[in-house]
Amino acid sequence: MKLLPKNISAILFVAGIFFNILNAQAQKVYSVDAAYKSDVKVYVVSSAYQADLLVYKVSSNYQAGDNDGRWFFTDSDYQADKNIFFVASDYQADLKIYFVSSNYQAGWKNVSKKHLLY
Repeated sequence: MKLLPKNISAILFVAGIFFNILNAQAQKVYSVDAAYKSDVKVYVVSSAYQADLLVYKVSSNYQAGDNDGRWFFTDSDYQADKNIFFVASDYQADLKIYFVSSNYQAGWKNVSKKHLLY
């Protein structure tokens, strides 16, 4: 059976959509109880200008962003893409975040730290 170029394009298009959907769930995080269990140590700053990342906490898994600051907190570590630990001081942190109240405010302010959540 021969595949026509038109069919190959359709298959590649569907495959691309499928992989984008999988990647769109990349910001699922779990808050662990010890620093040694974490992938990233996080400090919550008191002002947006101090943050590396502005985080918007979404209410469901499917709303999680693609490393864009929209986080969904999972109930267990095996469901998460990254395990985070909240530290007590900014000098202990790999990443400084500030929680924002609107989805559109979320995003990176210091893109040099973006690799921490891939």
